[in-house]
Amino acid sequence: MPARQAQTPRYVPGIKYILMLGALAALPAVTTDMYLPSLPAVAEDLQASQAAVQFTLSGMLLGGGVGQLVIGPLSDRFGRRLPLLVGITLHVVISLLCSIAPDIGTLIVLRVLQGFFNAAAAVVAIAVIRDRFVGSDAARLLSRLMLVIGVAPLFAPTIGQAIAGVWEWRAVFYALALIGAALVVIVWRFMPETLPVERRRPARPARVAGGYWQLLRNVRFMSLAVIPGLGLGVIMSYVVGSPFVFQDQYGLSQGQFALVFALNGVALVLSAQLNASLVRKVAPARLLRTASVAQLVFALILVAVAATGFGGVIGLCAALWLVLGTQGMIPANASVLALNSYGHMAGTAAAVIGALQSGVAGIVSPLVGLLGGDARSMAIVMLGTVALTVVVLLLGTPVFRKGGWRAFDVPEDQISGQR
Repeated sequence: MPARQAQTPRYVPGIKYILMLGALAALPAVTTDMYLPSLPAVAEDLQASQAAVQFTLSGMLLGGGVGQLVIGPLSDRFGRRLPLLVGITLHVVISLLCSIAPDIGTLIVLRVLQGFFNAAAAVVAIAVIRDRFVGSDAARLLSRLMLVIGVAPLFAPTIGQAIAGVWEWRAVFYALALIGAALVVIVWRFMPETLPVERRRPARPARVAGGYWQLLRNVRFMSLAVIPGLGLGVIMSYVVGSPFVFQDQYGLSQGQFALVFALNGVALVLSAQLNASLVRKVAPARLLRTASVAQLVFALILVAVAATGFGGVIGLCAALWLVLGTQGMIPANASVLALNSYGHMAGTAAAVIGALQSGVAGIVSPLVGLLGGDARSMAIVMLGTVALTVVVLLLGTPVFRKGGWRAFDVPEDQISGQR
């Protein structure tokens, strides 16, 4: 009788591995948030409008969306390490070019390119997780990554404000180049390849197009894949509007604004860690349903506070804290549910999620400036995006149906076969 084949030991990521993936996933956020306090200074120095300066943020998101669509299939073809190293290296080069941009048009173009290339960090980080995990295991790891990603809102604006205060806003891009260079070294030395040669997919245009078509025609996948983008739209509406709302409308100093931004970052971190704990016992689909409805209620409160001025700056901060606090429980669960059935093309699937995340947020966030750039405009855009999240989940997924979370169950033999 043949000996029973031993099971492959389950991979358990260490803290260093989680920190590395978190730093990669956070690179686009750091590139955005460290630059935030400098927006008024950039507008003054380059003699640009508020909407044009805000587009240096939105343009980066749009570039990131396109970049993920290109880099995702390349990571399925060449493995995770090579596209990642090339993308971060070009992020370093473009950061240095941003530091010498002579006008707002040049800066916008460079920021779009920067978003395109540092998209490699985000898409590969998600694909690496799907290479090794599915279901609640993946949801827990993604939630833990939110703790690392949440450090960006906690510290990046403060660091950026300190750098710009000592030198000027251009020096912020030197710091971003240095961060990118450090990540190149870390990935080169410590990140293993998670996609074996036998599992790689040809990157022929027809094959890539076929993979994307397979995903695009799956209504459930696309509905779930757009949720992180709508969530980032909520965050970026706050991000692009908050410097002007708090510093111009409410008169906060750069230091006070950095503190407010950090407190709202705490809300994202806490809710992500709550999700990591709850997902051990509660299905991701049920958590997604509860969090989306709660966020809609809080967004309605935010609009009421912004429209009436109730509570002043404290009232606005409290309402924002509640809306952003529920956000940490939404993207990880939606992404995991979307990726469950696509372990064989994780890079391509992650690219669609990432492209929608960047593209939707890039389209939504400029609306704040176009509608006036005040607290009311920011709150209305956030409410509209949250409401659209609930509508998409209601119409495109079984999340709100009775027992709908069972539709996302993956058989154990399929899970073990994909690891």
